Amino acid sequence: MLSGRLQTETLPDYSRAFGDFNGRVWLNTAHQGPLPLLAIEAAERALAAKASPNLIADEDFVEVPHRLRRLLGRVIGARAEEIILGNSASWGLQVLANGLPWREGDEILVLADEFPATIFPWLLTERRGVTVRQLELGEPVLSAERLEQELSARTRVVAVNWVRSLTGHVVHLAGLQQVCDHFGVHLVANVTQGLGALPLDVATTPLAAISCSGFKWLCGPYATGFAWIRPDVLATMEPVQGYWLALPDGVELDLNVEGEHRLRDDLGARAYDVFGTANFLNFVPWAAALEYLLAQGIEAIAAHDQALVERLLAALDGSPYHLVSPREAGERAAIVVVSAGDSSRNEQIQRQLDAAGIDVALRAGNIRLSPHLYNTFTEVDLASATLLRASSTGVAR
Repeated sequence: MLSGRLQTETLPDYSRAFGDFNGRVWLNTAHQGPLPLLAIEAAERALAAKASPNLIADEDFVEVPHRLRRLLGRVIGARAEEIILGNSASWGLQVLANGLPWREGDEILVLADEFPATIFPWLLTERRGVTVRQLELGEPVLSAERLEQELSARTRVVAVNWVRSLTGHVVHLAGLQQVCDHFGVHLVANVTQGLGALPLDVATTPLAAISCSGFKWLCGPYATGFAWIRPDVLATMEPVQGYWLALPDGVELDLNVEGEHRLRDDLGARAYDVFGTANFLNFVPWAAALEYLLAQGIEAIAAHDQALVERLLAALDGSPYHLVSPREAGERAAIVVVSAGDSSRNEQIQRQLDAAGIDVALRAGNIRLSPHLYNTFTEVDLASATLLRASSTGVAR
């Protein structure tokens, strides 16, 4: 049974910066985050510019990605020129899988029950004689002690999710990084299910690399994402793509001069950007969303989200639901996962929530709720009341 304490404090009202969700309650950010109204307005301007291309200046092809990289750099505490623009978390991981210098017999360590996006890009390295070892963990998160036991002389990369999407457990990246540093191993994290709901500073937690989707907790359009690769790691990599518009930061674009037909060797992170980095229809609204999130402050948003989680846990105190996600604040993100005592009833409970206008996810047979800054106490109270009604009618037992 759940155990908690009902919270009565008030929260900042961020909901006015978002739409009305057609009268529904969206508690499914771990699946898709909504665009703020400012981002919708930016998307409309981008559409209008595409309808009248005279509104798109040559300089926009440089300024749009520059602006986005600056904002993403602020989110994670990195320099703008270190940000790699992508279209998903998979983009950054496949950049690493394709670009790192592998030797036959090298090993990549992943978790067998990890989200597929964190595993699939590495599987390509098996064609080069690399072993992708899928560790059967048997516990919610990979600890530093367990990692030290599992590393071998062949291990080159450890790839994990910062936040486990099926349970909401937060991995202690700093502890894993210390182990990896000691053994000369690269720690790579997919931070999709944490970044935007939790703060992360790569200057104080200098992982080898992170990769992230932009369309969940960072409230961007679908097919947005980015990566950051620590400069010393990036320096060992070889680009496996060539893009004629890839230019070093600070170099002006002159479409009147097509340039030489040769690959540049001074691109740095620009050699790994997804093609079409201006991407007006996606990157312009995403930049507007990031500006909004940064204006509110990631720390303040994290506090808001944790208050919602606490409220939800407290309301379910004493109910028949089993808590799958962690209870302690330091071990959880903004994801609450519960299950009825009879887990076969979870799908029916999810349908009851849907009928009540509450959107959650059914994942691995459990009920996953993932509130974010646009949600309110009133909305999580409605969700918990609906869950409790399902329990009182015997559905959750």
